[in-house]
Amino acid sequence: MKTWHPERILLAGSMILLLNQPASSQTVTANTRGEIVKAVEQAQPGTTILIAPGTYEGGLHFNGLQGEEGKPIILAALDRKNPPAFKGRNSCFHLTDPAFVELHDLILTDAVGNGLNIDDGGTYDSPAHHIVLRGLTIRDVGPDGNHDGIKLSGLDDFRVENCTIERWGSSGSGIDMVGCHDGKVSGCTFRHRGDTDGSGVQTKGGSKDIVIQRCRFENAGGRSINIGGSTGLAYFRPKVDGYEARNITVEDCTFVGSSAPICFVGVDGATVKYNVFYRPERYAVRILQESRGSQFIPCRNGVFSNNVIAFRSDEIRGASNVGSGTNSDSFEFISNHWFCIDQPERSNRLSLSVKETGGIYGVDPKFVDAAKGDLRLQETSLVRDAGVRPR
Repeated sequence: MKTWHPERILLAGSMILLLNQPASSQTVTANTRGEIVKAVEQAQPGTTILIAPGTYEGGLHFNGLQGEEGKPIILAALDRKNPPAFKGRNSCFHLTDPAFVELHDLILTDAVGNGLNIDDGGTYDSPAHHIVLRGLTIRDVGPDGNHDGIKLSGLDDFRVENCTIERWGSSGSGIDMVGCHDGKVSGCTFRHRGDTDGSGVQTKGGSKDIVIQRCRFENAGGRSINIGGSTGLAYFRPKVDGYEARNITVEDCTFVGSSAPICFVGVDGATVKYNVFYRPERYAVRILQESRGSQFIPCRNGVFSNNVIAFRSDEIRGASNVGSGTNSDSFEFISNHWFCIDQPERSNRLSLSVKETGGIYGVDPKFVDAAKGDLRLQETSLVRDAGVRPR
């Protein structure tokens, strides 16, 4: 007579169940657009989809792609040195209501709308979240009108790292954020035309707690960074709370050209520190109020400190410009270095609309090679407390 061991049956059953469950992490290689779509549709938390080199048609839209903490869903180049390119359609990629998703080392080009769209699907109480964009190249979007390299709407807890964004819509942004929170943009390069109305990075619509650091802006629109902006009331996320942007930090960045590299627009608290501004074309800084009404506080509480501003007397109109409806007295300008390249003796003759403490004028910052775009400070520079800080 056989002796039964129920505990062994249970153990065996558990093993069978484990074998039938999807793996906690897996890697899939996709060689065609159809294989990419299928891999995304079947992706589980922890899945990495490696995309083979080649050119793929854009217009990929994925809704509700959800990884988990510690198990993101990753779409990445199979070969980082030969990344796949997604070309054309309204957006090359559009992610609606994603969470714990990462895109690595992809090229997005020639979209007529936005290069990359990420949004909350219109559900403001449940934002998209935990997104990483790393090593993307996005270019030639639009080209005319309000079209963005990257459009982020209702996104929390995100990082944009080491991306290059070139030539977006004439009145759009390299990265446009509407109602985004707890994010960081770092190590990115933005190249455009300085004679347009667009911007390199814009944070508006209730955006809060955003850091922009160690980025380079080359003629990145009329406003290289628009801290704040003007947003329709229906698009604020999660709701209008008196400001377009709050607690935005811009640090250790390099700016070349642009009619106004930094604009504070409807801000309630923002800090711009340890940056280099080279040859701004009208103003170094503007303080503006574009969203009007009783629900908005006047633009206030900005800090502009420890920056190097090197300008030409025949290009710049003034150090700063202040518009109506702002609380410019609440702004602080501290320990900035101002240098007129063509007439150093005129370094202190620009009109500064905000009182500055500790400002220094006429000291040559001694860039490594400004003619070739290398705006690091030489070791012999006398400017030690301003500009981009060494790593």
